[in-house]
Amino acid sequence: MFTEYEIETMVELPEVLEATQALKRDFCKNEAPYLEISDHDFFSLIMMAPTVGIALADGTVSLFEELALNKKARKLSKGGYFMKKDPVVYAMKFLLKKYDIWSDKFFNVLKVAMHVSFDMERLEKKKFDEEAEVTYPEYKKAVLNTPYILIRFIASFFLENDEEIISTNRHIGRNEYLQMLKIGEQMGLNKLPVFQMFCKTFDQKA
Repeated sequence: MFTEYEIETMVELPEVLEATQALKRDFCKNEAPYLEISDHDFFSLIMMAPTVGIALADGTVSLFEELALNKKARKLSKGGYFMKKDPVVYAMKFLLKKYDIWSDKFFNVLKVAMHVSFDMERLEKKKFDEEAEVTYPEYKKAVLNTPYILIRFIASFFLENDEEIISTNRHIGRNEYLQMLKIGEQMGLNKLPVFQMFCKTFDQKA
């Protein structure tokens, strides 16, 4: 997942800062009028949106999922808030309640962040047979040949640990899997061969 220093670097990009501040104003005005949160921490909340979407795939968030979300949010917060109320964890409660209303707007900011971080159009031009089987060696090679920052985005959105990006033992529930595909489509990741291959590496559970 992204570190707080990578978040800080991302927010310094003018296009990302502008999009983050615009969404922050909208979100605070219409959803959380008393929320006090920095631009850094609000972008951290934006980064949490895909993970929140996966957690909500079954309609509710379990205690285990809530603890995992809170842990991830705290890691993204600027400066760390282990001994006091974390602004990202607090803001995430509003997003969890109204995810369906706000998710597209959050994903739009993430699309801006991805487009200014790497050449997404160039990667989209590469063709991938969606019906083809993906071997583990093929997937590993694709990851190694993919821009580092894109792999960081995918890992931050869909995995608990970055080390799992190359793994032969990943399991996911059917609803979570379908939600991942939906989120990938909403953000345009579905056009990238490495993301399509990434999705095929999961063992789906009923």
